Amino acid sequence: MAIKTESELTPAVLAVMNKTEDPRLREILAAMVKHLHAFVREVRLSEVEFREATAILNEIGQLQTDSHNEFVLMAGSLGVSSLVCLLNNGDGGQTETSQSLLGPFWRLNSPRVENGGTIIRSDTPGTPLYVRAKVVDRDDRPIAGAEVDVWHASPVGLYENQDPDQAEMNLRGKFTTDADGRFWFSTVKMVGYPIPVDGVVGRLLKAQGRHPYRPAHLHALIFKQGYKTLISQVFDPSDPNIDSDVQFGVTAALTGDFVRHDEPHPSERGIEGPWFSLDYTYVMEPGEAVLPRPPIK
Repeated sequence: MAIKTESELTPAVLAVMNKTEDPRLREILAAMVKHLHAFVREVRLSEVEFREATAILNEIGQLQTDSHNEFVLMAGSLGVSSLVCLLNNGDGGQTETSQSLLGPFWRLNSPRVENGGTIIRSDTPGTPLYVRAKVVDRDDRPIAGAEVDVWHASPVGLYENQDPDQAEMNLRGKFTTDADGRFWFSTVKMVGYPIPVDGVVGRLLKAQGRHPYRPAHLHALIFKQGYKTLISQVFDPSDPNIDSDVQFGVTAALTGDFVRHDEPHPSERGIEGPWFSLDYTYVMEPGEAVLPRPPIK
């Protein structure tokens, strides 16, 4: 049909979207068109702004590399990643959840580590951290045999794939929970770090007067048949940016208790203090066990 005025455009586009056979895709496309058209009308988007917006989207895609995902950074910086997470977990966003953001630095095939082992694979100066964790279901029953993938940034604020001074897969490891649903390991205490700001996200933060920092956190991805794959981050509440995470990922349920000890470690020789301990319980929900697509190689 020939469009006469702007008011006729949206119904015409929706008529086409509504011919989509897949019902879920039809629902998504129709809602997307309604909201996009409403957004353009609300801000009265100019032609120049439209061209700039499409150029920015093209640039975001071109910034994708084996070690960097600008789209994931942008989704987090706009709060979209956290919103999707919270809507789809904790009884549809009604209760607290251990689920969190995947982030842009998860890698497949991290090396297996026995419980009690370390994920330090190269010289990584920092304060020792001993993690003791438990995986349970919503009724607090332990989940044995769960595969737990952990990773975190180094004390200089870099993941190993960003830092040529770190060994391959440094500060990454894969554990299996025991009969009591527990796993434990040693590492070094992580610090907060800035997300990459040399692209579109960096320009957005600068324009908004926002800092680029994430508070210190430990990542985990937990996989077990019969349960929804749990992607989690546990944050250090003492971090100065705990209340202003650039990726909006901090929730009450994801705040851990990183306890400082100044006395010698009771079982580890040579650890005189200070050292930290973290005890945390991850709660899995029933569902389909599916691994996400890695954001980087």
